[in-house]
Amino acid sequence: MEGFLVREETDDNVVILRLNRPKANALSKGLLEELWTYANAMALDPPAAVVLTGSKRIFAAGAEIGEFGGMAVGREMGQYFHWALNALSTLPRVVIAAIEGYALGGGLELALSCDFRVAGEGAKLGQPEIALGIIPGGGGTQRLPRLIGVSRAKEMILGGQAIDSQKALSWGLVDRVVADGEAEAAAVAWATEFARGPLVAQSFAKRAIDSGLSGSLAEGLELEKSFFGQVFGTKDAEIGIKSFFENGPGKARFEGR
Repeated sequence: MEGFLVREETDDNVVILRLNRPKANALSKGLLEELWTYANAMALDPPAAVVLTGSKRIFAAGAEIGEFGGMAVGREMGQYFHWALNALSTLPRVVIAAIEGYALGGGLELALSCDFRVAGEGAKLGQPEIALGIIPGGGGTQRLPRLIGVSRAKEMILGGQAIDSQKALSWGLVDRVVADGEAEAAAVAWATEFARGPLVAQSFAKRAIDSGLSGSLAEGLELEKSFFGQVFGTKDAEIGIKSFFENGPGKARFEGR
């Protein structure tokens, strides 16, 4: 399947999903529907890791403003965003956004639905919806403050100004900054490190963290306790523990099961 998204795969089973909607990779309903389809397919048959990227000049400029309309249309557009981005964020594998150029509005919300973000030095990130008299509708008001704190999120959302990659790094909005043009390669290299790890344990840990944040501490601890017990039934746990006693820490070769 090839349309608004192009799928590639490395020898290490890292899937690269590339936004393919020139000129600005605006997130239309069609693109979001494709992303939802890809994410659901990957949930059923997970790769080892995922990298989401755009073009060399732009990650994604935001939602397709040409599809905006009245209240009913706004609700529909918001639903498309939530379907697609929630499907991406709940994948049982590490998902890394590789950001070159602009990640604005829905484009930033797309990056926020990933586990990590790698940005080129010249990247600009922002939630400029307020300039249109609207608010973020793809999770920005919820994911952004959880990531960078309430005050900084309000500054970005209420002020609508984009920030550069270095400020984004200092705020924790991106995790790594690399030279322009190298974000994708850096993200794939990082994803490959995860791909060679204990994939089932990564899945349990990701779910424990993300689900735990939506409830109380007590609920999160119960979830962790349950997953902690379950992960001992995996082949990777058997391999990891055996390798520790035979070869020391950090030398296990996991099978991802």
